[in-house]
Parts: sequence; C-alpha cells; structure tokens
Amino acid sequence: MLKPSIPSNLSFREIVNKTSTYLPQIPKPKKKLTLTQRFAWSGLALLVYLIMGQVPLYGAPTSPFDPFAFARIIFASQQGTLIELGIGPIVTAGLLMQLLKGADIFKLDFSRPEDRALFTSAVKLVTIIVIIVEGTVYGSMVYKTEPSISTIIILQLIGASIIVMFLDELVQKGWGLGSGISLFIMAGVAQSVLWHMFSPINAQDNLPFGIIPMLIQMAINGNFDIYYALFRVGMLPNLISLFVTIAIIALLLFTQGMKIEIPLVSSRFRGFTASYPIKFMYVSNVPVILASALIANLVFMAQLFWANYNPLNTREELNWIAMFDPSDPQTPIGGIVKYLLPPRGIDATLLEPHHALIYIGILTGMVVLFGRLWVELGGLSPKSAASSLIGADVQIPGFRRTEASIEALLKKYIPAVTLMSSIFLGLLASGSDVLGAFGTGTGLLLMVDILINYYNLLLREKIDVFMPRLSALLGRKD
Repeated sequence: MLKPSIPSNLSFREIVNKTSTYLPQIPKPKKKLTLTQRFAWSGLALLVYLIMGQVPLYGAPTSPFDPFAFARIIFASQQGTLIELGIGPIVTAGLLMQLLKGADIFKLDFSRPEDRALFTSAVKLVTIIVIIVEGTVYGSMVYKTEPSISTIIILQLIGASIIVMFLDELVQKGWGLGSGISLFIMAGVAQSVLWHMFSPINAQDNLPFGIIPMLIQMAINGNFDIYYALFRVGMLPNLISLFVTIAIIALLLFTQGMKIEIPLVSSRFRGFTASYPIKFMYVSNVPVILASALIANLVFMAQLFWANYNPLNTREELNWIAMFDPSDPQTPIGGIVKYLLPPRGIDATLLEPHHALIYIGILTGMVVLFGRLWVELGGLSPKSAASSLIGADVQIPGFRRTEASIEALLKKYIPAVTLMSSIFLGLLASGSDVLGAFGTGTGLLLMVDILINYYNLLLREKIDVFMPRLSALLGRKD
C-alpha cells in the first residue's frame, strides 16, 4: 500500500517556522517615530555602511582579481573592505526566492498576513545561507592565502554581510525611511557620479580625472582640444559621457510624469474622488536590479571557473564559456560571458558594435522577463490590483463593483505598460552603459528612481502628519 506523501509546501512551512524562531530580529518601534527621528536612523545606517566601506579586511592580500568590478556600483560594495560583498547576498537571496515563488514551488497567498510573514522569514533564512556560501567561496577563492588567514577573511565577510542585512532590516522595519538597499545604492551611485564630474586627482593623461576640473585646466593652460574633451579614451570621463548622463537623468524625470489615471470613487464616503495611477515606469527599478544581480552572479561563477580550470585560455573546449585577459582578470576577451558585460565608453563601442548590440539585447530581454515576473509577484498584476481596490472600498465609475469587471479593465492597460516600461528601462540601462554614462546606466536609473520614491515617501509622510484621516482613507501602510 502506498503511503500518502507529505506535501512539499507543508515541509517548507515547518522548516521556515521552526528556523525563524532562532533568527535574530530587529524589532519594530513601539510607537510611530517622527520624520526627524526616521531621518536620523536612516542617516545612522548609511553612516555605519560608509564607515564599513573604509575599513579594510584584516589579513586580505592585495588581489588584482575582482569578480564584482563591473557591478560594484549596483552592489554598493568596495573591494578589500568589510563591504566587499555589499548588498549582493541580499539581492541574490531575494532573486532566488522570487524565482521559486514564480515557479509556484511555494503555495503562498500574499493576501494572508501569515503567508507574507512566512515569505519574509524565508527570504531572511535564504539570505543568511547565501551570505555564508558566498562569503566562504569568495574568501577562499579570491583571497588565496594561508588557511588560518583565509578563515579570518571568510568570517569577516560573513559577519559584515550579516550586519548589512540588519541595517537594511532596521530601515525597513519603520526606524528609517524606505529600504536600506535603496539607500546604499543611491549613495554609491551619487558618489560615483560626483567623482567622475569633480575629482581633481590626475589620471593617466596627466589631466584631472573629473570632467569639470579637466575642462578648467585645459582652458587655463590654453590648449583646449574639443575633440579630446569629447572622445577622451581609456574609460576616462569625457563630454559625451557627461551629455549622456544629463540626458538619461532628464529622460527619467520626464517619463516619471507619464501615467494613465483611472478615476475612483469611494463606496463609503459620498463625494470622495481619487484616481488609480498606472505609471509608464510601472515596474519600477526592481527588474533591473534582478537582471543585474543575475548577470553579476553568472560572471562571478564564470570568473572562478576560468581562474581554476582555464587560466591561460588554452583549453578550447572551455573557451566558449569564458575567456579573460590573464594580465587583467576583470576583462573578458571571449566566450559567452563577454557579451554579458558592456563595452564601456564610446571608443570601445565603436570598435565592437556587435558586442554592444548583443549586450543591449541580453540585458533588455532579462529586464522584460523579470518585469513580467515582478508584476505577478509584487502584487501589481491586474488581479492583485483589482483585489486591492475592492478591499479599499473604492470603485470605478461606470463599472460594477466586482473584482472580475475591474480586472478586465486593468488588463487593457497593465500588461501593455509592463512590456513597454520593461523594454524602455532595459534599453535605457544598457544603452547608457555602452555610451559610458557616469555611474553606469543601471546605476543612474536606480539612483533617479530611488530619489523619486523617497520624494513620494516624504509627501506621504507629510500627509500622515498633517492629514491623518486622509492618510488612513488612502490606505497608507507603515
């Protein structure tokens, strides 16, 4: 006789529920903090993160091998410091859990508070596992040294990454504003943009690295060369990069105002009207983060594979996977992995236009796939949005107050907007990458989107302070 099998979902719930009781938690504040207090806590979290970025890893030898060189800005990390891994493990864990949820491996209903709490605990558990695995692999394979020193480096990487996880949790639990991940990314990208614009340190061409000091020095010396200023090579800031950076920021700000507004009326309060906005940037920056995290991990694994099995590019059967320059292990020169990274700058793009086009196609395709996945998982699908509107006691004039009728209306807009915004974001991020935008195209996209989200968050905070009843009516959640 066959024994009844235990559902895998039950085992998943049991594992997470039992394990989560042993996981340390950042408690929510006992009472709502003022806006000033939340600013202070956010600033403290950012300050701790920045200080960690200046503290070197004890015992770590200088290594020219930097697997995350291309993704340092996105992961808000610094090589050779306590934030060597940055927010990478947190983003990777979130990516894994969303892929598993998207594959319907875990039967969770996010309309139930207990399922949402279960998923949050599962993400935290997976994050700790990823931190341990990634810290161990990275510390032992990138910093190859004596076993005792290697163990110390691994423990530092794991401990620092867990602190970063708690800093993010601190901000998200109501002590700060927004999320720690967004805060750290924004600070890292802004720092990179300012450095490319204003750094006075001399570069290899004996001119200041920053584009503004370079132009000033060229004008003072009386040898202003407009062609050199436009096409300054060697991944150094030039005028084309500056123009691309300004254009990307302006375009992102312009598209933030593009939206479709569906009128709403309250089913409880007569005379109350509002609108449900479906923004052109409907998918936000999450699909770009997920696509970047996936590429970063693929390149990381490819670099480790190459360093251990094909360091001189002599094995033809492995060269199709990855080939790197032995004198500069950050630079892919062949294999599939080459096309996962962009040719940086206008000079490199003109030399290999096919490389740029393939990279643009790969990143855009990934963003489109993750955009659709995020809409389903993030409660942004037509069905989820219709359910939320019904739960908020509002209805659309001229339509029956049923979930099916509202969902049918939203299906006319949300799938099309999701596809268009994903393609736009993918093209914008990849295109500005190959043109050498300051802070990378993906970094600029994330920074602008995060700043706009913080602006909207501050507006909601003001509404909550000065008009608490309206805030409650709009369904604001802390």
